[in-house]
This record gives sequence, structure tokens and C-alpha cells, in this order.
Amino acid sequence: MMASTLTLPQLQAGIPTTEAAALFDSLPAVTIADIVGQTWHGGEVPTAHPMDGLLTISGWYGKRFDDANQVHPLLFGEPGALFPVNPKLVPIGLLNKIGPKLPKRPIPGLSTGVKAAKTRRHRARLRVVEFKAGDGPAKSSAAMVYDDLPIIDHFRWLDTDILLGAMDLRGSEHPYFFYLERD
Repeated sequence: MMASTLTLPQLQAGIPTTEAAALFDSLPAVTIADIVGQTWHGGEVPTAHPMDGLLTISGWYGKRFDDANQVHPLLFGEPGALFPVNPKLVPIGLLNKIGPKLPKRPIPGLSTGVKAAKTRRHRARLRVVEFKAGDGPAKSSAAMVYDDLPIIDHFRWLDTDILLGAMDLRGSEHPYFFYLERD
């Protein structure tokens, strides 16, 4: 697997959408077997997307891929005290519209609302899906399909323990980019 020419700190600092899309399209595909049975912690790749900053202010931790049909797409909390949240209870459409107006730091009291959306049920599945984020070639790679939302998170290898994710949200002009690091 080839490593990206961009480092994680560079991505965390932010890059233009077109550069993030080109990078994503150039990266190696991920198999479902590569990522199941693991918890991944993550963060955002700022690209001036309307949702930039929302993962940070929400206290999002990452994702857990128990197997191909049992995925917790939204984990919150701290290691040792992680809990899954039902994404259906998160107002993604509203957040997409008001995201640019929100502060880019944790909001006091938000964790109480997040805890109210706790779930025990898995809320997504892994499938191999063909996708391209920009003008590059489409590739078939592991993707997380939400059960109740029009969202597919596509994954590519940034490095041996880091995935670059592209959230394909119906109605969004460009993907929302994020990364996941293997715990």
C-alpha cells in the first residue's frame, strides 16, 4: 500500500475540497476484511464544507466495525467509556445548514443531548461500493451505508493505520472529508 504524500497534520489543518477529492481518488481501496473487528477514532479534514467543525463540537470519537452487518457509525465518549449514538436522532440536514454559524469548539451541554440519543443497536452496514470524490477514477472500496439516513461513508487507505473518509450525503454538493485512525 502506498502512503499519501500529505500527512495527517496537514489534513487536520485543512485543504481545499478539490485537493481532498483528488487525494481521496488517488488512494488505495479498502476491503471490508481490513477494517472489521476494530474501533477507529477520527476527526475532520476541513475543506470549507458546511459541516466542517461539527464533529469537533459534538464530541464525536469515531466508529466501530464489529462485522460487515454490525456497525456503530457514531461513537461518543472517551476510551473505556464509549457509547454508540443513533444517527437517525441527529439532525444532519439542519446541522449541514447551520454548521458554518456554529463555534468551532465543544459546546457546553451538548453532551447531554448526545447521551439522549444512545443506542445499543447497530445502525449501519459495510458494503463494497464504487465511488469517486472528484475527477479521478472511480474505485470499488469498503463503504459504510447508514440504515436510516441517505449517507454513505466511503473509505480509502491514507496510510497503514489511517483511513480517509468521504461522506456522501444526498443533497450535498461535495463530500465531507474525515479520517479514522485504528485504535
